[in-house]
Amino acid sequence: MELWDIYDKNKQRTGRTMKRNDWCLKDDEYHLTVLGVVSRPDGKFLITKRVMTKAWAPGWWEVSGGAAMAGEESLDAVKREILEETGLDVSGAEGGYQFTYHRENPGEGDNYFVDVYRFVMDFDESDVKIQGNEAADFKLATLEEIEAFAKQGIFLHYDSIKKVFLPL
Repeated sequence: MELWDIYDKNKQRTGRTMKRNDWCLKDDEYHLTVLGVVSRPDGKFLITKRVMTKAWAPGWWEVSGGAAMAGEESLDAVKREILEETGLDVSGAEGGYQFTYHRENPGEGDNYFVDVYRFVMDFDESDVKIQGNEAADFKLATLEEIEAFAKQGIFLHYDSIKKVFLPL
């Protein structure tokens, strides 16, 4: 069973945990998720297309990410998620933490912090090994292509993370 830490409004662990997707959080309680943008020195970004069997946003484009496990630090979580979803190890990559945003969904029990990271490394398409149950495809996209997907309404979290795509 996958457990997530419960955080307070100051992003401090409370010492309590919740089961994955057990939306039981009260007001001012949060879980932690991470997003990891991977770019190449040529300015292209690795994005993946969600499988059509996903309950939420099937077929949409996104960057790697997911929930931090109980006891897991944010940086470790984003490295794990990127490796699991793309096969890329960003441990030696340039970059790192960029910013945090949060969402509150009153009455739904699903409040969360999102730590956003950006890593820059040289890799080829042949290095990418997408996780078949998570992604149907991947693309090395320009900022303009990502913005076009966002305008079509098919790029997850774009409005919340768009500044991470700007030149470093």
